[in-house]
Amino acid sequence: MVRRDRLADSLDNDDRILLVAEQDDQVVGFSESTLSESDIVGEGPHENQRATILWIHVDPAYRGEGTGTALFESTRDRLHGRGAGLIEGRVLSDNAEGTGFYESHGFEAVGRSEVEIDGRTHIENRYVEEPSGMQPIKTEGGKTVYIDRDDAERGSLAAFHVVYGTPDGEDRYGYYCASCEKLANAMDAMGRIECDSCGNSRKPARWDAAYM
Repeated sequence: MVRRDRLADSLDNDDRILLVAEQDDQVVGFSESTLSESDIVGEGPHENQRATILWIHVDPAYRGEGTGTALFESTRDRLHGRGAGLIEGRVLSDNAEGTGFYESHGFEAVGRSEVEIDGRTHIENRYVEEPSGMQPIKTEGGKTVYIDRDDAERGSLAAFHVVYGTPDGEDRYGYYCASCEKLANAMDAMGRIECDSCGNSRKPARWDAAYM
């Protein structure tokens, strides 16, 4: 149950979007999303916006009728319309139905995080909408580099995407960690990649038993 004071705060927050689904003049579902700044570079007035879908909920009595999909698509369209270059969805890890929902809509699992609900800590899965092609991103020094969303290698927590210094993919820069959404450039002589921010790592493609 959403508390009234929290609901009022959400409605007054320009960076938070609440949508409801109605049927027969009755609210049967809702979504709650937020917008925040990102290092991802895009176009338009909100060029560095990213979005997080916190909740998509449909009354159990109205599930299986397409209400959740319609609510999701309206939410996604509204977020893209507000300039979001990247959309992340979150769902509690023990919610198998919600997990399958994001996967069926083209989202990729990128990691997990903790969330506190009613004084209890829960684990939620994080999903991102799978973009394609070269996606510009700013480094900490302000330089623009380019994530190749179509070239990824499996990591222990989430994928590592190859990053280039130029949009033509000629100047290799490093890697982008999809788990914490940070640039991860460290690679040792054996080809191991490790993200300093979250510990996501990729083992070399070939192992020599002498090094294990």
